[in-house]
Formats: sequence, C-alpha cells, structure tokens
Amino acid sequence: MQKLFLLGPSAKTFSRTVVLAMACAAAGLFLFIPRVQAQDKHFTQFYASPLTLNPALTGAMEGSYRVGAIYRDQWRKVLDNPIKTFSMAADLRFEANRRKNSEDAFGLGIMFFNDKVSVVDFSTTQIAVSMAYHKALGLNQDQFLTIGIQGGLTQRNVNYGSLNFHDEFNLVSGYTGQTEEALPANNFAFPDLNVGINYTSQFAGEGRFFAGASLHHILQPKISFYEDPTTNVVQDGGRLYPKINAQVSASIPFDRSNRTSMQPRILAAMQGPHMEINAGTNFRFALGQYGSSALHFGTWARPVRNDGGFGFDAVVALFGLEINSMLFGLSYDLNIGALQANQRQGAFELSISYMGNYDNEKILCPKF
Repeated sequence: MQKLFLLGPSAKTFSRTVVLAMACAAAGLFLFIPRVQAQDKHFTQFYASPLTLNPALTGAMEGSYRVGAIYRDQWRKVLDNPIKTFSMAADLRFEANRRKNSEDAFGLGIMFFNDKVSVVDFSTTQIAVSMAYHKALGLNQDQFLTIGIQGGLTQRNVNYGSLNFHDEFNLVSGYTGQTEEALPANNFAFPDLNVGINYTSQFAGEGRFFAGASLHHILQPKISFYEDPTTNVVQDGGRLYPKINAQVSASIPFDRSNRTSMQPRILAAMQGPHMEINAGTNFRFALGQYGSSALHFGTWARPVRNDGGFGFDAVVALFGLEINSMLFGLSYDLNIGALQANQRQGAFELSISYMGNYDNEKILCPKF
C-alpha cells in the first residue's frame, strides 16, 4: 500500500477525524431525521451540479465564474423512451469588500432544471436564482463558512393525450372512444425556497475538507394536479414536503505535489419514507509536467430506505477528465435488483463544466 508520506501526526489525526465525521453524518441522518413525504430529483454526480445540491455552493469555486450542465438518462434498456433529467447552471464569485484584506466573497447563480418521464409524458421544469456569502475564517483565511439561499419557480405538466382510460376501449380494436374521466388542468406552477450552509477548510498543505447541509422545499408547495389552489384542504401526499441533504467529503493527497489524491465522500438525503446514501471514493491522477490536466476514477454504492425496507439500490462507476479549466464526467448506475433479475436496468450521467479565471490556489468545492 502506498503511504501518505505528506501527512504528519496532526494531519493523520485530522484524516481519521474526517472519516469518523463522514460515518457519523450518515448514521445521524438515518437515525434522527424525521420522516417527511414525497421524493425529489437527484444526480449521482452531485458535486457536478452544485446549485441543485446546496445553495451554499453558489460561488464555491476556484475561479470567478462557472458554467456547467449535467444530463441523466435512466432505464434506456428497459423503456422505449427513457427517463431524462437535465440541468444547467451558471454562477459568479466576487469579492465582498475590496477595501479590506479579506477573502470574503459573494456568490450569485442561476439554475435551470427539467425532468421528463416519457412513459406518461410527465415533466417538471424549474428555474431558480441563488446567492451565498462566503466568510473567510482563520489566521490564514484558509477556511470558509458559507450560507446560501435559493428561490425558484417550478412548473409541472402532463400530456393527457398520452394516457388511455378504461372507458375509451371500444372492445374490438383499441382505445378509440372518449373518456368520461373528470380531468383537472394539466399544468400548474408553484414557488420554491431552499437554504443551505457549507464549510471548507485546508489541512496539511494541499488537503481539503468539506461539509454542508441544506433544507429544500421550505414552503411545502402543493404538487397535486387535483388540488384547488384556492382552498386550504390538502390531502395526504398533496404537498412536496421538505428534503434534507447532508454531504461530507475530503481531498487527501498522496504526495507533496498533490499529483495523486483520494477523495472520499458521502451524501445522505431524506424525504418522506425515502432515504438514500451515496458513499464512495474518487481518485485523482494529475497528468503532464505541470499537472494542469487530470484523470478521475471512482466507485460508489447507494443504500436506500423505502416503504419496503432498507437495501442497496445501485453501484456506480465514475470517470472524469480534467483539461485546464474544463471538466468532463461520465458515470453509470447499475441497479442491483435488476442485475439479480437478469435485467440491464441502470442510468448514465454526462456532465461538463467550465471554470473562468481559474485560480489553482483556492479549492472551495469538490469536482464530482
């Protein structure tokens, strides 16, 4: 096994603390966070979509601006029209006070999200604006404590033309009749509000530690097509109840030049009877004389808890390519249950991001 010769006694203690904190975060979420209702969107490459993960990650970057996009394609081998999820975002980071010798900064961002379930032609579209304040801490200002807020507008739509009902069947050739179903309006919109907090610190020269938490859907919007927005009566399951995210990660270098590093991380999310934990490790290998390019490899596991109990949902393989200010990521989720049933049921994700005015001395957010 290769030794972490960069890490002295205090750094080794810190690395053990990082691992313990990650384990405690996952266990604490599983045991103590109360149950809420409904499920929400998620990406396997969650750090590649920071504005959907935590508003406090707005402006948490190694440059002055960032643009990126991520696409998720799910169950293509099972469905004629796979479930497709897409998000793109842009955010800025700028100094909070130019007159002081401080690293404090503001972050501003905008995010677009779309999720389409082609089986029933059901889609969710959202646009949101976020802002964050990054407060520098410590004598060397190598730590940051950030708070962020995000507000947006979400629209849900279903195409009734893609649905068939029992009373449309003509008993001979198919569903050619007219339905007598009393169908509500096929689209509606609602406001949404999210908040978050994030902490980053530097240790042992090039080592980094990250921890954050966020609360989504504070307004608990109505999400049922059958809900009358003029009434206050909400049936069970008619609201999108809050979701709680918590993520802990680190970047631990294997050598003094930080050309090779290990990046363990955990994301835990709970919403309703549903809980998922994404846990795994990425490895970064710098390329070239100056290390301006790098390869990323990672493996993940996703345990989940649903109404049916606790089990493993998927294993994940990740590959990333870093070229100067560009970053490309590709991952594949292999569903464990489908594998046991001899099915090829999974999802792949493709992400791309660009960092403007790159500053390699500040590492404020993980890559994937």
